[in-house]
Amino acid sequence: MSDIRIRSVGDPFDDRQSLPLGIQVLTRAEAMGILGKGAIGRLDASVWENVLARLRRAGVGRHLPAIVPQSEGERERFVRQLQQLSDALEASPVPAAEGPRLDSLLGRELLARLLQVSAVSLRRYLAGERAVPDAVAARLHFLALVAGDLAGAYNDIGVRRWFDRPRTLLDGRSPAELLEAEWKPEDPGPRRVRDLAGALVWSPAT
Repeated sequence: MSDIRIRSVGDPFDDRQSLPLGIQVLTRAEAMGILGKGAIGRLDASVWENVLARLRRAGVGRHLPAIVPQSEGERERFVRQLQQLSDALEASPVPAAEGPRLDSLLGRELLARLLQVSAVSLRRYLAGERAVPDAVAARLHFLALVAGDLAGAYNDIGVRRWFDRPRTLLDGRSPAELLEAEWKPEDPGPRRVRDLAGALVWSPAT
């Protein structure tokens, strides 16, 4: 289950622009296995400093300065930084972190099936006995981003079941059925899956 349960916010996230972007960065980073363990119930400057340090250790956003806005101009810059971090997470596969995180969330059997790899190969990737091929790393990252979008609407069991439930918006097929052999994140089927999961970020519909 997600450890992100924001119950209170403080500066610099106490506005309508910073808060949703900050939560998006948190949920993506958690789904990618970057945040590690530890509940986050408040989002404020001190929490953000720790999150930014973890992102930098993972190689994300290292060029961005830590900003705690003191003026309106700096606040606008901070919002841009949050968007840059979210975009950077989207573009930055981290298979060494994402593999174990998804293995824990989805289970070995489901993860191997979604990745279109054998359970033996997946075990070797997770153990570091074999380098993760670029194509598999791209699928891992795609699944991590989908899991991040689902985290706000489902618990862990719900996330697992989501992939195999037929969906009207997918013409009666399940998300797993659209992740066909040798699929790539940019293929039409996976893009529909990502759009469906992403819609949950903005809508209570399931």
